[in-house]
Amino acid sequence: MSKVLELVDVRKSFGAEVVLHDLSLTVPEHTATVLIGASGSGKSTLLRCINLLESIDDGQIFLDGQEISDPLINVDEVRRRLGMVFQSFNLFPHKTVLENITLSPIKVHGKSRDEANTHALHLLKRFDLADKADQYPDRLSGGQQQRVAIIRSLAVSPRLLLLDEVTSALDPVLVNEVLSAVRDLKSDGMTMVLATHEMGFATQVADEVCFLESGNIIERGSAEQVLHNPQNPKTQEFLKRVHQAGRL
Repeated sequence: MSKVLELVDVRKSFGAEVVLHDLSLTVPEHTATVLIGASGSGKSTLLRCINLLESIDDGQIFLDGQEISDPLINVDEVRRRLGMVFQSFNLFPHKTVLENITLSPIKVHGKSRDEANTHALHLLKRFDLADKADQYPDRLSGGQQQRVAIIRSLAVSPRLLLLDEVTSALDPVLVNEVLSAVRDLKSDGMTMVLATHEMGFATQVADEVCFLESGNIIERGSAEQVLHNPQNPKTQEFLKRVHQAGRL
C-alpha cells in the first residue's frame, strides 16, 4: 500500500514553546488516521503544518514522496492536492452554497463553470443537500453548513483530506449527520487525517489512532488497541476523562 503522507521528526515551536516534538507519522493510501488528545495537545497544529498553513522548524513532510516542507516548494501547487475542513465552517456568507463549492475548482483549478457546477451538484445530491444549492449559508443549519464545507473540499478531488474537529461547533443533535458524511468518505477509500473528540466515531473509521500529549505521540495503534485497551497510563487517564464526559 503506497504512502500518501509521511512526517519525519517534525518539530514546531511558537516562541519558546515547543508544540510538536520530533513527531513522525505515516498515512497509507485509502486509510484514516485519527488524532486524539486534549485541547492544546498539538492536533490542530499538526494538521495546519501538513496543509502548510504553518511552517515547521525541523523535520520533513512528504506528500506522495515529494517533500512539501522544502522552503522552495510551490505552496499553492501543494494545496491543490489537499482538502481541509476546519472547526468553523468558513463559508462565504455572500455566496450561495453552489458558489462556495465551485469557487476553488474554477479560480484555482481552472475548471469551466459548467464542469464545476455539474460536479458540485453531484456532490450535493450525494450528501442530501441538492435542494440547498441556491441557498446562502445563513439559511442552513450548522450540520448542513459543515457538510457543505466538506463538499467544498471534495470538489477539488483532494489526494488527502484533513479534518480538524469538524463537529466541535455543532449542537449534539447535528453531530451525527456530519459524522455520517465522513463515514461515507471512509467507505469510498478517501485518505484522511482527522482530529476528533468523538471516540465512538474514531472507533468506526480509524485505521490508526494516535494519542497526542504535549506535541508527542504517546500511543498509537488500531482503534481497538488504543481506545479499548490502552497501555500508556496517560492514554488511560485521558480516555477515563472522555468516558466521564460521555464521549466514549
